Amino acid sequence: MADHYEVLGVSQDASAEDIKKAYRKLARQLHPDVNPSEEAQERFKLVTHAYDVLGDADSRARYDRGETGQGGGDAGFGGFGDIFEQFFGGGGQQRGPKSRRERGQDALLRVELDLGEVVFGTHRDLEVDTAVLCETCQGSCCQPGTQPVTCDICRGSGTIQRPVRSLLGNVMTSTPCGSCRGYGTIIANPCVGCQGQGRVRARRTVSVDIPAGVDTGLRLQMPGSGEIGPAGGPNGDLYLEMKVRHHDVFSRNGDDLLCTLEVPMTEAILGSTTTIHALDGDLEVEIKAGVQSSDVITVRDRGITKLRGHGRGDLRIGIQVMTPTKLDHKERELIEKFAAKRKDKTAALGEFQQGLFAKLRDKLRG
Repeated sequence: MADHYEVLGVSQDASAEDIKKAYRKLARQLHPDVNPSEEAQERFKLVTHAYDVLGDADSRARYDRGETGQGGGDAGFGGFGDIFEQFFGGGGQQRGPKSRRERGQDALLRVELDLGEVVFGTHRDLEVDTAVLCETCQGSCCQPGTQPVTCDICRGSGTIQRPVRSLLGNVMTSTPCGSCRGYGTIIANPCVGCQGQGRVRARRTVSVDIPAGVDTGLRLQMPGSGEIGPAGGPNGDLYLEMKVRHHDVFSRNGDDLLCTLEVPMTEAILGSTTTIHALDGDLEVEIKAGVQSSDVITVRDRGITKLRGHGRGDLRIGIQVMTPTKLDHKERELIEKFAAKRKDKTAALGEFQQGLFAKLRDKLRG
């Protein structure tokens, strides 16, 4: 392999500015747009690779010491790393060029649901801004009618081998090819639609059936629905994170639905039947005579469909008896007569009990 200094036509003690000037001069002469000959193209690749090594101070220092020309390892120990690989399994393996095709990244999308949609599940068509396959090149990264060409520097291997002096003698080390960046091929005519990436940003629609019983914070995984990878690589996954909106009437406790029913005092005394508007339709509820505040009416199988398993939770209705606050003269007389006939005990201190609302809450959630 030609010496990098000889390729650029400079001496080993040339300054960084001299190296840059030499590269620019040769690049103007050998660029394919100026000189399309095959010989010029091959020299242009050699010149570019030489400048990649000598144009960086650290890379040049390693090259002058006979170590790896690009990256990889601490200064002074590049050769040892490869020696150990040679003797302990790794350096002798043929790695080959790396693929341009890579898996796309996963994506996370937050989905807001109404509590009513959670009862039975729902369908959503979601708009996702993501990477999709380039329709112009279909992931080849090349302009239509062209294809990647084998790298003349590494001859398709993706690596450059060169001897390195070490305490054990000269050994061969492999480094990624600076001309093709380890791919083994060069895209001479990149696709103008995706700038040689094989994918473009676009908005697409993802249809999903959200199962019943999901709750805030739950994530659903949709394999292969994330963004497409570079060069048309496989898609990543799409994760949907659920958020259930607050409902003014109903709340949730596991698979059960909770609500409070305000009952007039007269209906609490005499009993009645009333219709409530549940999340899945109207429901007739019987209020038994003598019902008390904090009593709970349980309606089986009118809660949320279980996410894993069969059946539904229950609807638990907490009773709150409403005492009238304003009475006209006739109503007050009637109540007084009722109280006189009942001869109930007057108000007195009794055993401590928690507040009615706390008691109702505990019964609902129990």
